[in-house]
Amino acid sequence: MDVRQHALGVLFVLCGELDFDSVVQLHEAADDELNGSTGTLPVVVDCAALTFCDSSGISALLRLYQRLIAEQRALRLAAVPASVSRLFTLTGLDQLFSVHKDAAEALAAGSDGRGVVSAVQQNEERSA
Repeated sequence: MDVRQHALGVLFVLCGELDFDSVVQLHEAADDELNGSTGTLPVVVDCAALTFCDSSGISALLRLYQRLIAEQRALRLAAVPASVSRLFTLTGLDQLFSVHKDAAEALAAGSDGRGVVSAVQQNEERSA
């Protein structure tokens, strides 16, 4: 796990597996970067080097998503591998997460936090 600050947001770079043994690193990085933060910049999780994700990893991403929603911030995923993307599709999370082809695109997608509202609105529209 590597965390990088950018003018357009915070970038979490995942490497290897996101599973029961490694999710603690994501939780700790989120706590370190977001506790006390009052910003509205999005958080981008770069999955380009992610090789595996289990239910613990999905739960960690959902926890981060919920935390950011409560703070009126957006979570964006970048370069999600096909195997993980398939898991998101099977669980319906592809309708929840904002997924981009790479980290640069995800960071450039906007930095004002409005992605949170539009994602919620899109989900409500799809449900109707």
